[in-house]
Amino acid sequence: MESKAQIGLHVGQRLTVDIEKIAHGGHFIARHESENGKKAVIFVRHAIPGEKVEIEITSTSSNFIRADVVNVISPSPDRVQAPCAYSHRDGCGGCDFQHISIARQRALKSEVIKEQFERIAKMDISVEVEEVGEPLHWRTRVTATTDSNGALGFYSSRSHRVIPVKDCLIALPEIGIAAMSKQKLSPDVRIEIAYSSEGERMVAEAPKSGDGKFRQNTGPAVLHERVGEELLQVSQRSFWQGHKRAPEVLTEVVRNFAQLQEGEVVLDLYGGVGLFTSACLKDVGTSGSIHLIEGSKDATADAKNNFASQSNVEISTGDVAKIITRINRADVVILDPPREGAGKEVVQEITRLSPRSIVYVACDPAALARDTAYLKENSYNLEKIRAFDLFPMTHHIESIALFSSSKVS
Repeated sequence: MESKAQIGLHVGQRLTVDIEKIAHGGHFIARHESENGKKAVIFVRHAIPGEKVEIEITSTSSNFIRADVVNVISPSPDRVQAPCAYSHRDGCGGCDFQHISIARQRALKSEVIKEQFERIAKMDISVEVEEVGEPLHWRTRVTATTDSNGALGFYSSRSHRVIPVKDCLIALPEIGIAAMSKQKLSPDVRIEIAYSSEGERMVAEAPKSGDGKFRQNTGPAVLHERVGEELLQVSQRSFWQGHKRAPEVLTEVVRNFAQLQEGEVVLDLYGGVGLFTSACLKDVGTSGSIHLIEGSKDATADAKNNFASQSNVEISTGDVAKIITRINRADVVILDPPREGAGKEVVQEITRLSPRSIVYVACDPAALARDTAYLKENSYNLEKIRAFDLFPMTHHIESIALFSSSKVS
């Protein structure tokens, strides 16, 4: 990449460019050649491949040049009016795809997965990003921020500027953004709001800056989430899937991929409060067992409560990479790591156990592609992959991949 000085682009400069393709992270690729022949790749927000647009440079560095669309010269047939009044270049930074038709959003996400696997894992795959529900009113957990006047809103893209809003269209109505936006709230705080499957609503507050912890100020101290026949405890600081249908969709696919048998030993890595453990317990039966490992003390405290009556569930709190070195058996490994993925060290430890199957739940296709390459190096091949649009109106994607050993037993 040429430096910004060599290319001669500066913040605020406007250019007319053709949009080529989508890039990982919600941007779109355009190219520019300066008068001195230097070429630059520009990452553009609010574009669609195939469009001719006028852009404004928003940031430059030695690594990235970013821009926003300010005028659409030749629009894509998939360009639509964003349903939310705050979804524009100077507005809320939460939804980066509202200007794109829903079908094209999913098609673009499929392209991202394919490109990441081609580039990182050196594999040619094709996967459809599946629809799981309506594109609006799906989010059960929201983190908002107040400005210096106590107005509720969300950050602008790549900024700490708070955009006050009257509502959030991707949040469940029960989250209550519309009602809260009419209130005078504490200034300069983060506000986390969660609504459970059981109709419980929790509101917690923390300082906007620093590492201050959230403190609950409305609703129960603990929420309860029903998945099938199971009811799980989820504390405020414990992770839970944001889409209202995510727990149901993900557990169904994980069980289908794992094909667990009675008596098998399962390792549930980054297991949180026990979403996948709860779904798989009946499959392994009383003669089988599940070992859940999770780094969050809050999440494992919830998990210990959730499985207090299950003697065949073991729960460990700590670094997965360290704890897994002490494990000596697993028939099936299920893992749902954070966005950065599992990494080489954890992958090597998983394959050391020689499980018959590995079921990997991923929220980042680049991390999944990288770990797929690590798994292949350790004789585990990708057998199946499915992807789900659990974050409609945004660039995020959830995938589930099944790996099995290529070694002949």
